[in-house]
Amino acid sequence: MVFNKLQYFFDFDKYSNIKDCIIIDDVVMGGECFSTFKLNEDSFGVFEDSVSLDNNGGFSSVRYRFQKTELKQFTSIVAKLRRDGKEYQLSIKSNYSDYYSYIMPFSTSGEWQEIKTPLKDMYPSWRRRRLNRSNFSEDFINEITFLIGNKKNENFKLLIDKIELK
Repeated sequence: MVFNKLQYFFDFDKYSNIKDCIIIDDVVMGGECFSTFKLNEDSFGVFEDSVSLDNNGGFSSVRYRFQKTELKQFTSIVAKLRRDGKEYQLSIKSNYSDYYSYIMPFSTSGEWQEIKTPLKDMYPSWRRRRLNRSNFSEDFINEITFLIGNKKNENFKLLIDKIELK
């Protein structure tokens, strides 16, 4: 008998502790984006605000760091999300002190969807540049980030129901 093993990073409800979800906006580089992350009345995580290209800005992100999680039995990250039809990026790190992340861009029409991202398809990137390194093949992860940075001024709103490993 085979059991489908899951590892939840977040399955949001009204008791979810989101204090370790950190906003990193382009203000770290002189930009003017100021996004927020909160729980809404329906107990979903909400990452929202606007992206501004002023002062060479143009990105907003929400990052969650956690203790190293072993990936031996998992092959994908699955996120149940409702987006606004815009382009986003999911990124992970096996060591949060690495300067680069492994990323996978995604977009949808604005309906609730499960985005399944095979770990082996996530490619290394730093500041929107693909690096000449192998795709993700690490044994652990300890950071997940959602980022928007489409090189245009825009409002955004991303609702997150759950994030898990499968």
